[in-house]
Amino acid sequence: MRVISEGVRLDLDFVCEHAGRPPGRLTRRDIARALLAVPTGQALVALPDLRRAMLAAGNPLSARFWDSAKATLASIEMGVATVGDVQRWLEATGTEPILITRAYFVWPEEGERGPVASELHDRLVAHLEDQVADGRIDPDRLASGDTEAREVYEDIQDRWLISPLPDGRVPGPAVNDELEEGLFATWDEEEAFALSELRRVLADLPEPDLPSADLEAAARRLRALLDEPGYPGSVLRACAGIDGERLPEDDTELWLTVAAGIASPVSDLQDEDAHQFWNLDAELSEEDAALAALCTIHHADWLAAVTALARRGPGVLASPERIARFVAESEDIDVEMDDPEDLRTTEELFTSVMPLWIRLGIVDERQILTPLGWWGLPKALELAWSPS
Repeated sequence: MRVISEGVRLDLDFVCEHAGRPPGRLTRRDIARALLAVPTGQALVALPDLRRAMLAAGNPLSARFWDSAKATLASIEMGVATVGDVQRWLEATGTEPILITRAYFVWPEEGERGPVASELHDRLVAHLEDQVADGRIDPDRLASGDTEAREVYEDIQDRWLISPLPDGRVPGPAVNDELEEGLFATWDEEEAFALSELRRVLADLPEPDLPSADLEAAARRLRALLDEPGYPGSVLRACAGIDGERLPEDDTELWLTVAAGIASPVSDLQDEDAHQFWNLDAELSEEDAALAALCTIHHADWLAAVTALARRGPGVLASPERIARFVAESEDIDVEMDDPEDLRTTEELFTSVMPLWIRLGIVDERQILTPLGWWGLPKALELAWSPS
């Protein structure tokens, strides 16, 4: 929650303005959020006067709430309260939506909610207020750590999230759909920007000649590899989105499609028994680990790596360590990699790329960029980022 300037006076007027309600309608959640919106020391000093003001307004709340507020603020001030402790106290007001439910639904942070999430979050708060008023939720028992009261509180929210509203929307899926749309929009923006930067750099570089014989040989090996079970054929099929479909007859189309898929995987592994993303306790298979690494590499990293190789041409070392250095030193992207751990992470991610690049003939066994890689990598990256 955002902390407001220390110059703000924490009194009943401030709480009412912060909550958008008159004193008689303020809830425990309203008070708690206002207390957390100012520096903790200021909140502790103001707490007794605020309690008296609420009593005078005919809305005293309970002694247990005020005691829990004092204890929580004191823990924050002493530096011993965790984020989870504070969240749990806020939820114990009875009308704060649970941040992460038992069904693993997660509300976006307050400043990151879209219109749908903001509306439905407010609706849930109103629903919880009704439940408190009807006695179904007991904030004092929540504040005391009563497990039965907590279970009731969680059940009410779980049911609300999966129950259709009068307009037909189901809150949980509606929030997730909006979040997903936002993520896709952000991804598309990043991809479009990366594509424009790639084209800007390539416009100043000479166009490499197509090494036809190398492409033909690489495509022949690739066709055989894509017919083989297991790694790396399974990963390359997932990258290219090839699932039992007939391969393109044109060698250039096939090679570029697979090379582009390495930078922007199209699908997941097809054999559910072969990968273990669903099992958090299982060790990732070689296939899953490789695909996960490819999906983790940022647009900026691909841009920096490929433009660096395009500028240097065939014969340059393209090892994971060298590529990590290219990314760190690139002037084409705005990234800070002063921490050695950042370099190691980038190096580890591109370690999963190398075996695939070798199979496509982009680099040789010594991880040296080939004429085919020099010709094809920029084209593959442009294909990966171009709107379909």
